[in-house]
Amino acid sequence: MKTQIFKYLKSYSTLPFDVDRLIISAYLSINNIRVLNNRFINNYVINDDRENEFKNLNEFIIVLQKEIQNFDNEALIELFEFVISPSDRVINGAIYTPSEIREYIIAQSFRREGNRIENAKIADISCGCSGFLYTAARELKRRTGNSYQHIFQNQIFGLDIQEYSVTRSKLLLSLLALSEGEDVEEFQFNIHTGDALVFNWNNIYEDFQGFEIIVGNPPYVSARNLDIEAKENIKNWIVSTSGNPDLYIPFFQIGYENLAENGILGYITMNTFFKSLNGRALRTYFEENRAKIRIIDFGTLQVFKSKSTYTCVCFLEKAEQNYIEYYKSANKELPTNRNQYSRINYGNLDAKKGWNLNDNELISRIEAIGTPFGERFKTRHGIATLKNDIYIFKPVAEDDDFFYLQNGSLYPIEKALCKDILNSNKLSRDINFDAVREKVLFPYNNDIKPKAIEEDLLREQFPKAFEYLQVKKKILAERDKGKGKYEKWFAFGRTQSLEKVGNKLFFPKFSDRIPSYLISNDDDLMFYNGQAIIGHSEEEMQFVKKILESRLFWYYIKTTSKPYSSDYYSLNGTYIKNFGIPDFSQDEVDFLINEQNQINIDEFLEDYYDIRL
Repeated sequence: MKTQIFKYLKSYSTLPFDVDRLIISAYLSINNIRVLNNRFINNYVINDDRENEFKNLNEFIIVLQKEIQNFDNEALIELFEFVISPSDRVINGAIYTPSEIREYIIAQSFRREGNRIENAKIADISCGCSGFLYTAARELKRRTGNSYQHIFQNQIFGLDIQEYSVTRSKLLLSLLALSEGEDVEEFQFNIHTGDALVFNWNNIYEDFQGFEIIVGNPPYVSARNLDIEAKENIKNWIVSTSGNPDLYIPFFQIGYENLAENGILGYITMNTFFKSLNGRALRTYFEENRAKIRIIDFGTLQVFKSKSTYTCVCFLEKAEQNYIEYYKSANKELPTNRNQYSRINYGNLDAKKGWNLNDNELISRIEAIGTPFGERFKTRHGIATLKNDIYIFKPVAEDDDFFYLQNGSLYPIEKALCKDILNSNKLSRDINFDAVREKVLFPYNNDIKPKAIEEDLLREQFPKAFEYLQVKKKILAERDKGKGKYEKWFAFGRTQSLEKVGNKLFFPKFSDRIPSYLISNDDDLMFYNGQAIIGHSEEEMQFVKKILESRLFWYYIKTTSKPYSSDYYSLNGTYIKNFGIPDFSQDEVDFLINEQNQINIDEFLEDYYDIRL
């Protein structure tokens, strides 16, 4: 989207002022807005007395009008977010929020504030280019009749870590006023540059008592992309003390603690905190404060055009309540009244296990039966070479002594150094095991708990494989960003799942349907990219396989697990460990193992759990 605009701006200048000047001048020209008094906006106007700049402006207008049909204020907000550099998007998590989401959050927040809206202070503490503040200011003007000059000076507050975003916020709000005929010499803004993780509003405003309304879209930055300073600062917040917290998580606590008494916070943010390990401390924080929360969960539905992520709208009030209000959006629709929400008592939630918000009563019933899956069955992930394309291969040919591996060149690999391996993620579909069987170059001895072969022995006994690994040595050294410490330079990147185990039940990490589950009693068969239940008798494997293949278990996964794009759900241990496995009698176990009709199995399990799907 907007590729030609981005290309033109990139070739024009990398300086924010130059880019903003071009965009603002184009906006004014296209919308026939004359600026007479506003000095700030006038600094950004390209006049026809500067021939080269004016020529560039006219070129840009042509490019812009080809990709944006109506260059109004909303298009301007989207363009401001769009021209943020890709690196800043990763570091700071900037993203454009659609107008209908902003308008809904503002309307719901203003409804809570009621008649006090005339004097309410409204903030966005990660404002980006201030799309939310723009929407709030428009609605304040409509409801109160106050001038934008009054609203900007007394009611609108913003904070962003990027100085150019703060500048663009002021530009956007100034243009809002100008587009509605309010052209004053200077607006007074309360929009600041700073890091919300350490920013103190009391240092700016002496009589600060909190904001009546906080709105926004906290930054979408995963833990792995945080810089060193952010990783240190995030530790200051108690909600960030479990797992590796993403940047959006502390913004709940920051917002909540900066609310005035009985104030309201409205965010659109990620929904992963419901179940994730890094959301555990946040869930505990909400439970301990008996926080008054309303959640609209979009599940796997994609709200943002430019980012694939899983979101929810949260309203959080500075007041106590013994339950959470929850609404599952089926088609990105937004609830219009409180009666559409289900109520889930905090007493029925478990911060440590994760929140079951969707169909809470049924899920709680499933989890209360028998023994949790994670206590009864041992699971593990597959091997992790950290360079699968070097170790794992489908032979292009073979003879009595060698498999032939094609990787740049054709390499013979001694058969005695190879094992069969399965990519168990392929079990999200019905597969022919023989068709997907691969080989793994396994530079380890054949003990129950294998150790990497000594280098001299590898060179002597498996010269062809050693020669191949030598060719790839430089690539192997780049694993873990060149800082990896391995048993041998040719060893796998991790030591997990190397030992021999009989009776393995393989299944994928993700699936969009009831997956296949494959049982093998081959001690030497290895796997990667997926999971397996290990170390149980064949009867136990057959028994649990029937449960995992049931529509009851798939209902549990779809209702409680982490969603991914294209309606895929995670079957990771975190999301299946609390599923209750009944203490069946031997007759019931025999029935499950021997019954071939899946409908009969499904009906039997649903009767046992007292659930009808």
